[in-house]
Amino acid sequence: MGYRVAVVGATGAVGREMLQTLAERKFPADKVYALASSNSSGKEISYGEDVTLKIQSLDSFDFTQVDIALFSAGGDISKKFGPKAGDAGCIVIDNSSAFRMDEDVPLIVPEVNADAVDGFLVSKGGRNIIANPNCSTAQLVVALKPLHDNFKVKRVVVSTYQAVSGAGRPAMDELFNQTKGIFVNDEVRPEKFTKQIAFNAIPHIDVFMDDGATKEEWKMTAETKKILDPAIELVATCVRIPVFIGHSEAVFIETEKPISEAEARQLLREADGVVVIDHRADEGYVTPIECAGEDAVYISRIRRDPSVDNGLVFWCVSDNLRKGAALNSVQIAELVAARGLSGSKP
Repeated sequence: MGYRVAVVGATGAVGREMLQTLAERKFPADKVYALASSNSSGKEISYGEDVTLKIQSLDSFDFTQVDIALFSAGGDISKKFGPKAGDAGCIVIDNSSAFRMDEDVPLIVPEVNADAVDGFLVSKGGRNIIANPNCSTAQLVVALKPLHDNFKVKRVVVSTYQAVSGAGRPAMDELFNQTKGIFVNDEVRPEKFTKQIAFNAIPHIDVFMDDGATKEEWKMTAETKKILDPAIELVATCVRIPVFIGHSEAVFIETEKPISEAEARQLLREADGVVVIDHRADEGYVTPIECAGEDAVYISRIRRDPSVDNGLVFWCVSDNLRKGAALNSVQIAELVAARGLSGSKP
């Protein structure tokens, strides 16, 4: 017997990717519901190559009809409908930041902390809600996991170069329209971003906090501690760049135990969800264009950091709509299914 699955925010970039990923990975779903605002109700959307779903209104949907709901419609929608779905016996896998730091909500990357899924069910005192991490955090912790297990990572300095799709479909449209407009001398009018994004780099994602960091940078620190180890110290600088899909990260780590390039490279090659492409030659590394549409976290440019003891540097690239969002959500659903978990009250 299969699962009944709902995708909330099905018309968005991540929602569409969730439907595609569910179909591609042949998730055992007997019934799939595509949910969005009432403005989209009645429209059609693809599920895999051969199936078309009719979009239903989220406002009137009865969550007792489904076993699992994948949410990617923003924090406000998640806060309003996530607890309702959980109370109805549905397991909620939420892609927003609404519940990530709640103590009774696990923050899961299956390759890293799958066992944290235990205890989230209503029947065990939880809320039937599992959180998906920030897209930049997800790919980072997949890369850090094998290194931390073997060498104990104590400090991370990371600079991210994040695709506009992380800010949604309107952000992708803004990059496209600005790029096109510049070539015909149209006036550039930033709307989604604080400054022109075309041919530019903006060191500002989310709101500024009192200490000068942005909330995106704070998320990477707080989420890495929750997922991997609270003892890890991390500082991030998050930059939006004019790329449609694929987040890139320049990562500097310091470990407690001595670490060599060869050991790190071998551990990363063997790690779940990681592909190492690292040749010290032209084209011997992965860029955002090559990772778009792929599931893996790609690692390149592995080398020793001579500025500190036990230091290592690497380049990390992944599709932010897949591993950073849709794929990780579906992997969590697969984890729930593999463990036979149910959100129904006893």
